[in-house]
Amino acid sequence: MTKKIAVAGKGGVGKTTFTALLIRELMKQEKGIVLAVDADPNSNLNEALGIDVDDSISNILEEVRVGDDIPTGMGKDSFTEYRLSQIIKEGKGMDLIQMGLPQQNGCYCYPNNLMRMYLEQLQRNYEYVIIDNEAGMEHLSRRIVADIDMLFIISDTSVRSVRSAAKVFELIKVLKISIPEVYLIITKTNEVGIDGLKEEIAKTGLDLIGTIPYDVQAVTFDFEGKPLIDLPDDSLSVMAVKDIVEKAGI
Repeated sequence: MTKKIAVAGKGGVGKTTFTALLIRELMKQEKGIVLAVDADPNSNLNEALGIDVDDSISNILEEVRVGDDIPTGMGKDSFTEYRLSQIIKEGKGMDLIQMGLPQQNGCYCYPNNLMRMYLEQLQRNYEYVIIDNEAGMEHLSRRIVADIDMLFIISDTSVRSVRSAAKVFELIKVLKISIPEVYLIITKTNEVGIDGLKEEIAKTGLDLIGTIPYDVQAVTFDFEGKPLIDLPDDSLSVMAVKDIVEKAGI
């Protein structure tokens, strides 16, 4: 059975860093083949994973909707399957698909349904599907990626960010997205800890599964454009994510 894990949170809280290090840990432990899905419009998971990307699912949806690029004699379903095979990018022990920016004009019901069908078929080839999602949960709400097993909501140590995490949790309920396990992670912690946030965290109704300390090595890698997946085992953030994976029973 494929296990689908999504990661959400507002920009700047370390969501993509956690996603990349989660994938790193799964590969390190040889848990199985991973399909990474970058569903954040501000797409940069590929950089954290060290993979070049030049195409996206959103491009396919638009091509199917317009129909001008579909070769004569090829149906929309065959074209969708063909194009999907083109945009899968291979990395070190993983594959990556980028959702891209959602298109704004016209009806996407039919292409969305086609994409959902083929993604469901594709996912059967992987032990894990890891989705770096936007805070607005756009792709989950459209059910392009459905049946999520676990969701990590990321927040940093600011009260505003914790409250934003609570809003993501509330949005899931409003959209009636059924997710069996939902956890909160606090990032960029320091020696002071998170005692001052306990009241705000309690208000979210979320289960705090772990914290990730401010990591100079990760910041340096990011600044220099190095893939975060190449961080050493003794990196503070790598060790923290390893602990979270164990606690979550992944």
